Amino acid sequence: MINLYGREFDRIELLRHVGDISQIAGVKQFELTAGNEKGVEAVKFWTGAGLNFTVLLDRGLDISHASYKDIPLSWQSSTGDVAPTYYEPEGFGWLRGFFGGLLTTCGMMYAGAPCEDEGEELGQHGRVSYIPAKNVWVDSRWEGNRYTLWVQGKVTETTVFGGTLCRTRRIWTELGATSLHIEDVVENLGYQDTPHMYLFHINAGFPVVAEGTELIAPSKEVLPIDEHSAGGLSNHAQCEPPTVDFGQQVYYHEMQADNNNHIHVALANRSFNNGQGLGLYIRYHKTQLPKFNQWKMNGEGTYVIGLEPANCWVEGRAKERKQGTLQYIEPGGRRHYEVEIGVLTTNAEIDSFAEKIEAIKVKSSSA
Repeated sequence: MINLYGREFDRIELLRHVGDISQIAGVKQFELTAGNEKGVEAVKFWTGAGLNFTVLLDRGLDISHASYKDIPLSWQSSTGDVAPTYYEPEGFGWLRGFFGGLLTTCGMMYAGAPCEDEGEELGQHGRVSYIPAKNVWVDSRWEGNRYTLWVQGKVTETTVFGGTLCRTRRIWTELGATSLHIEDVVENLGYQDTPHMYLFHINAGFPVVAEGTELIAPSKEVLPIDEHSAGGLSNHAQCEPPTVDFGQQVYYHEMQADNNNHIHVALANRSFNNGQGLGLYIRYHKTQLPKFNQWKMNGEGTYVIGLEPANCWVEGRAKERKQGTLQYIEPGGRRHYEVEIGVLTTNAEIDSFAEKIEAIKVKSSSA
């Protein structure tokens, strides 16, 4: 059955009430037309349960604005949804087009801080978010009483005399859902082992992020990336109000998985809407994404918490290579990644999530 508007429907009963299912839920392509966003093709999703989000086809199938019942979930930067032609690969030029959004992907051959690796100058966070997708498929269908909506496409990072990594991404949700799913398959289509660094930069914003918002995570260990971050370690799980000259903080988490090898992490604003509560959660496989980076940036305007499951840390490819932790994909090899992002709509849901995390932590400590 389909749960909508406080009651349940089957497919036939629901469709008798509408001219087309897009009256309730749908997926639609469009194109941005102004300024440095001009020409960016995008896809809008709406689920009928209040979850809306926009996927940018020309920005690596990343997710820009997302909302729940018109309440924003993601942080949107000052750059806008910049067209890929404005990509600046050198140094920190990546930031000139970092729209934030619900998801900006980092990788595929390098991620993290700019560095020089074996004579190659690498900018911040890689190219994948600036590569337009090909073989795009936008569609929806009924399967019994389930109505699924999706976008799928391929992004290829390649160079002559270098590696070739091709990622097939599928983002899907369904009628009545308050969550979405991202399924990535990265393949090495080249003929040599190719470095592979991959990070899901999930950017929660106001009002999910607000003074008193709490990070709920099954963390066994939390390590600051530098001395500045170390100064805020005791308060890493709490959000502060927008703060003048707030210096960004980054923390590395060692997470405890549940019995299915999933990691569950959430940001919870229990004070939202006079105590009704609002939260954003993610779920992913620890074997696929063994690292977790927390980006805490509580500055004015740049007011965001980054939840970042990854296969690497964020200090650059040269350091990963030096430490012996740099990942590779062999010729013909594949890597699979699955991430779920969803909304915690009430404090009751937040409490249930927190209890689940506490049970995972207790089981780990008693093992």
